[in-house]
Amino acid sequence: MAAKAHHKKYPRTRHLPWSPGASRDDLIASSLDAFAEQRVIVTEKMDGENTTLYRDHIHARSLDSRHHPSRDWVKALHGGVAHHIPEAWRVCGENLYARHSIAYAGLPSYFMMFSIWDERDRCLDWDSTVEWAALLGLELVPVLYDGVFDPAWFDGFEQDLERAEGYVVRLASSFLRADFGVSVAKWVRPGHVQTDQHWMHAEVVANGLAGGS
Repeated sequence: MAAKAHHKKYPRTRHLPWSPGASRDDLIASSLDAFAEQRVIVTEKMDGENTTLYRDHIHARSLDSRHHPSRDWVKALHGGVAHHIPEAWRVCGENLYARHSIAYAGLPSYFMMFSIWDERDRCLDWDSTVEWAALLGLELVPVLYDGVFDPAWFDGFEQDLERAEGYVVRLASSFLRADFGVSVAKWVRPGHVQTDQHWMHAEVVANGLAGGS
């Protein structure tokens, strides 16, 4: 279907200055002043395909995403929840059906939500995001930290980089799309393969769900 005015490509997330996975083409956060003394949410960065759900549409990062078998599961999910999404709102998350660089086992769902946006192009605050996830029956990405921004926490935080791509930090408060660049930032493990080409042209291998189904 043709893209409508409220269909929006998810913005590019800037890397934190200490992210080892940034390439020469990536954007780097030049300042973290917006996080200072603010409540932030740090979530696990999942190794999937960025996907957006609307009441009337679904797409991957590209607004005109073509068919791919890895997208069938999330399209079926969308069919069950679309009528609960307000008009011109969008739900953003990771489609984790296909294995990319990390093989997941025991996922709670193949779609894990990380934000929801209203008709004013505003990302809702985190507490509202949690409420909407419950209302829609969707899983959220794992939360690693919820509290006032503390550089010391990041200095001491360690992830199992065999099983995690990295993490994302966002303001817990709401923010406009125009402020995305200073409201969200990511840390990505060194050498992580981020191109879509390596898995979209290969046989789809499904990640594992909790319960083995």
